[in-house]
Amino acid sequence: MKAARYYGPGDIRIEQIPEPEPKEGQVKIKVAWNGICGSDLHAYLTTLPVFPTFTKPNELTGETLPVTLGHEFSGTIVSIGSGVDEEIFKIGQNAIVEPAFSCLKNSCNYCATGATNVCPKLNFIGIGGWGGGLSEYIAVNTRQVHILPESIPLEIGAMIEPLAVCWHAVQRSGFKDGQSVLVVGAGPIGLFLVKVLRSFGPSSTIIVSEPALIRRELASKHGADVLINPLASSSSSPVPTAVLNATSNVGVDVAFDAAGTQAGLDSALLSVRPHGTFVNVALWEEHPRVNMTLILHREITFTGSSVYAGIHPEVIEAVAASRITGIEELITRKIAIEDVMERGFLALLKEKDKQVKILVHP
Repeated sequence: MKAARYYGPGDIRIEQIPEPEPKEGQVKIKVAWNGICGSDLHAYLTTLPVFPTFTKPNELTGETLPVTLGHEFSGTIVSIGSGVDEEIFKIGQNAIVEPAFSCLKNSCNYCATGATNVCPKLNFIGIGGWGGGLSEYIAVNTRQVHILPESIPLEIGAMIEPLAVCWHAVQRSGFKDGQSVLVVGAGPIGLFLVKVLRSFGPSSTIIVSEPALIRRELASKHGADVLINPLASSSSSPVPTAVLNATSNVGVDVAFDAAGTQAGLDSALLSVRPHGTFVNVALWEEHPRVNMTLILHREITFTGSSVYAGIHPEVIEAVAASRITGIEELITRKIAIEDVMERGFLALLKEKDKQVKILVHP
């Protein structure tokens, strides 16, 4: 079968590899759509996130490079391994995969308490091994498979994973309806944050800072009240100034950093009111500088949000119940796997003013 194989930064190859068959406790899924994620772009540019190497295997999968990429995907169950409950998992059902995996040992304080997302050995299908969504088929343990209701198309299913990232981040923040919020960066995660925030807070003021015009326009269409171009030359600090103007000179209750840049972090922190909350959702390639004095004097709660743990069913339910709608409008391109480099990875890196979410059909 065809698969996009990761050999290292800048080296992704479309290759023919053996088609998997489901082992005990697994189902085999024919992949319909796989979204290219910001983590995939980091992998293309650097050694982030944590991949195995050619000589050092991932501790849980035992795999070395190359590995098959892709962790935001949907598809259809085409065969079932032994030991699978066929009352729950049936051939022909559409499904998504929750790609994060951890050690799941009782001796791990985090996995034992359900906080699998902060397990020191956390990794992902499509990064640490065990196949990936940028392939025609994948065999997956059923504990990571969620059946899609008939009302959710496969294209939307491929975007449940990043929605779950944002759902978890909003829960981590303690955000409540009526509060003001700033989202820095309106890439896919930033835009999904806007949609989740609006579903949690219909009467809240949502402010978005984003340099790309198409992404600001999408943020406005999907729930943002105030749009800021952080590169505007009218002010030396356009983001904090606009935030203060929009919040009666108080600052926002919650700020989310979905950009991962020093300038974005600085402007977000300056925009948080005293006793407000800052949540980092971005994956950083370098260690940022953090204004601890500002955090001290304003008593800002500063936290991070790492993927998710056990919330995919409630996200699926929210989408099925139309609490979150219009997700398909964030898809700016659909491509074949053969075009994943030129019209996928490189397009997202070079055409930020045109592309948001690109789906790949293996």
